[in-house]
Amino acid sequence: MVRISNGIITLLNILTFVISVAAIGFSFWLGTQSNAPCQETLRKPLLFLGLALLIVSLLGLLGSCCRLSFFMWIYLLVLFLLIVGLAAFTIFTVFVTNKNVGKALSGKGFGEHRLGDYSRWLQNYVINSENWGEVKNCLVDVDLCQHLMEKKGKEFYVHNLSLIQSGCCKPPAYCGFQSKNATYWIAPKTGPAVFDQDCKIWSNVQKELCFDCESCKIAVLDNIKKDWRIIAIINSIILVIVIIVYSIGCCALRSNSYRGYSKYSVPA
Repeated sequence: MVRISNGIITLLNILTFVISVAAIGFSFWLGTQSNAPCQETLRKPLLFLGLALLIVSLLGLLGSCCRLSFFMWIYLLVLFLLIVGLAAFTIFTVFVTNKNVGKALSGKGFGEHRLGDYSRWLQNYVINSENWGEVKNCLVDVDLCQHLMEKKGKEFYVHNLSLIQSGCCKPPAYCGFQSKNATYWIAPKTGPAVFDQDCKIWSNVQKELCFDCESCKIAVLDNIKKDWRIIAIINSIILVIVIIVYSIGCCALRSNSYRGYSKYSVPA
């Protein structure tokens, strides 16, 4: 039973070690991309998760391979804290990304999708003056809108633009502006078709465009929400694995203590 418990815990920790290295490597890879500043909301949690799993897996390997109960106690303590942290972060992520879920985008772009569809915490975290300035600079630096093909017509914008390009690189469709090219639009002589703040904010200056529009902020929030949901799913899977590892680790520690493999064994 001792060999089986330690063998299983060793194999699981090797698997955890591989996952942690992959997570850390992927986070560093994201940091090397041209749009790295725009990936911070995904990169940082992934990096912290990878580092935490790396520490836990190394402690587990020391405890199971060397059969040192001292390291196994530390390992299980850190593992328990990791379980609590993963559970708390997963619940928090689901909570802040699920306000008014189910409101789908219509063919009118973002006209029916409002900031109120997102949690207050997520809005305050992203749209405050300091953070939004950084997000806007990021979108400009990666030439988000310069990648658009210079075509006209509504069909192009409905079928070929990403949500963030539709929200940040052109005025909302309901403004009734006429396009000269992908990022240059002319307002009707009589003014916008509807009275809306985004129609006023739109600028043909390439570093301004609609980056301060509500439609752009909504698109960024939508991207962040999707990224965090991916993180929540990954966390949930890892949480199940960690709980299984924790249970087997408890069995291994009990077996090690019972057989007296180490002078560091803690008496019951």
